[in-house]
Amino acid sequence: MTAPIRDAAVDRAAADGALRRVPTQSRARAKVDRALDAAESLLEREGLAAITLPRVAVEADVSVGALYQYLPDRDSILAVLSAEYHARHEALMDDLVARLSDGDSPDPIGAVLSAFTALYREQSGTRALRDALEGTAYPRLSRGHKDRMVAKVHTLLAAHSLVGPAGPDHTARTVFFAADALMHEAFTEDPSGAPALLAELDALLRAYLTR
Repeated sequence: MTAPIRDAAVDRAAADGALRRVPTQSRARAKVDRALDAAESLLEREGLAAITLPRVAVEADVSVGALYQYLPDRDSILAVLSAEYHARHEALMDDLVARLSDGDSPDPIGAVLSAFTALYREQSGTRALRDALEGTAYPRLSRGHKDRMVAKVHTLLAAHSLVGPAGPDHTARTVFFAADALMHEAFTEDPSGAPALLAELDALLRAYLTR
């Protein structure tokens, strides 16, 4: 099992934006970080039902009282994990757009797929979190993220003249949702990423974007 990554600045900023209250002391911050590590690990091992404040507190070796003002219930825990999950993906896409938008990159499709394959492979807890967020109780946590990702995909496609810069984002939306679904399915089938599905995703995107 891959340990959650919680030292990155992107995670810290995302968590602070979603916490019920932001810890101001280092000891309180450390307890919240341990709780979020524990929650992500529980979600991966046991699923959504395991995410309760008492269970997370026990797993993190922190008292319920010490966490309640920051993470009072399941929804608040999932909101923070969701914010971190989305921030990781958006930060990676921002980096790819910055590096690949000069129009001279020989294979932007391959570069994007390779980067997200690595992210899924290295952070296996993201798959369990995505499953939880796709449940009917939590659609509000992912809608904004998907719209932002579509906009980033559109920017990259426009840089390579695969869509018009000011046109509708139907192509970018199709690319993002197809890639998101098939990438998730590939890693659900095989924790390392089902090679056949990843190859089909690559072929699908290339055929669609060069039609």
